[in-house]
Amino acid sequence: MKTGNERLFKVLNANGTACHGGTLRWSLPNGRPGAWHAVTGSLVPCERGLHLCRERDLLTWLGPALYLAETDGERLDADDKIVVRRARLVARLETWTESAARHFAVACARRALERERAAGRELDARSWAALDVATAVANGHLDAKALTAAEAAARAASGAAAGAAAWAAAGAAGSGGAAAGAAAWAAAGAAMDAAWEAERQWQTAALLRVLFPEEATR
Repeated sequence: MKTGNERLFKVLNANGTACHGGTLRWSLPNGRPGAWHAVTGSLVPCERGLHLCRERDLLTWLGPALYLAETDGERLDADDKIVVRRARLVARLETWTESAARHFAVACARRALERERAAGRELDARSWAALDVATAVANGHLDAKALTAAEAAARAASGAAAGAAAWAAAGAAGSGGAAAGAAAWAAAGAAMDAAWEAERQWQTAALLRVLFPEEATR
């Protein structure tokens, strides 16, 4: 949910439990916002408080389920998160699916490979093939067995190439078949040999187009 012009998020497992540390099981929205949660004591990043993401933080914390969140009261801004006294989940972002996460991973990795090709560097065909398989899996045309084989081949290619773009391609097909993990891995790899901040800005914009497709058509 936007607070003013700012949109805030919470990344969780689908059942409301934490996927990046913490013990709170969040009250999930169900046609209306979940219950408010609150903490006492001093707010300390990674130690005490309710942790939320801004748009620019999402790439760091991608996980299985993304929720719009809102807060009021005390707030502490950190480098890659905010810590708040009181918050609740407003709605789950149903656009963040296994398929959407895998497609986003492929987009990040493909961009990195194309950047390498434009620079005249030789690329292992196994990296490109892994992206084709990951796309087919995202579209429901292949199963996890094909993805596992593609990941193994892409990992071998990344070892031979020793390049971040090849690593990103392996990530897009990897993370044990978990699409959200693959998205985070591929995005990080794709930014490694690039101008980091510019690449992460591109990735954030691309991710927001996935999450809010109606805004991309305006």
